Amino acid sequence: MRYVAAYLLAALGGKESPSAADIEKILSSVGIEVDKEKLTKVINELKGKNLEELIASGQEKLASMPAGGGAAAAAPAAGAAPAAGADKKEEKKEEKKAESEESDDDMGFGLFD
Repeated sequence: MRYVAAYLLAALGGKESPSAADIEKILSSVGIEVDKEKLTKVINELKGKNLEELIASGQEKLASMPAGGGAAAAAPAAGAAPAAGADKKEEKKEEKKAESEESDDDMGFGLFD
């Protein structure tokens, strides 16, 4: 990932096709040792490709990927309305519990007394 990020930084800096030396310079400036094999692989994969198109196609792929349950998360949302009353009761219990815990925290003794 760091090689791709350095490649993108070099491209943003005005290099249309960043070289291995450009990426090495960026990575070494933040103290990262360069693995020549990984570096050449990234450069070969990205050579001659339009970065904006690659990013756009990657975003499309990510958008189609389910995250956080996707459709499974929609099902509980439909049944959430009847449970709203139960949530309020639980909140009141939690508030009372928090108040009682606060008063019991010091048990009558101060930390520096």
